[in-house]
Amino acid sequence: MKLIVGLGNPGKEYERTRHNVGFMVLDALADEFHVSINNKKFKGEYVKWKYQGEDVIFLKPLTYMNNSGESVIQVMNFFKINVEDLIVIYDDMDMPTGKLRLRQSGSAGGHNGMKSIIQHVGTQNFKRIRVGIDKHAQIPVVDYVLGRFTKEQQPLIEEGIVNARKAVQTILDKDFITAMNTFN
Repeated sequence: MKLIVGLGNPGKEYERTRHNVGFMVLDALADEFHVSINNKKFKGEYVKWKYQGEDVIFLKPLTYMNNSGESVIQVMNFFKINVEDLIVIYDDMDMPTGKLRLRQSGSAGGHNGMKSIIQHVGTQNFKRIRVGIDKHAQIPVVDYVLGRFTKEQQPLIEEGIVNARKAVQTILDKDFITAMNTFN
């Protein structure tokens, strides 16, 4: 069983903001696989479905970013998911808009959603897909990540979302190493 988590903040005011890239990737995945992420439980929205005989769960924690781990650990405990089968998709300010970086483990890198997940699952040894959102020296971090993409950034993030969706599909069809070699 695979648990694929997209990080973001719930609510209309946060839709399409830089910090919600994880949600955007999950929406693209749901469209691609013709599933609806509409079950409400575990402090989140999720869908459990089968892909090539394996159970797959898409999860959007609705705890707000800083408490994402609360939702993730509830799903992992309920469905008895091993940390090796956890994949988290989230935004990264230290990479150019739309660029991907897949890693099998690592620190939170200052990302509060990842800090929460690491704290709740008890390890930083889980897979992740970081999607670049860039940063702006003159705009405070909170304002930047909760802002929307500029007209210039929009095609870059759309390409990044497509590539992140393809990376997840590669993971499901083959494995994480193949996805890393293809999309890093």
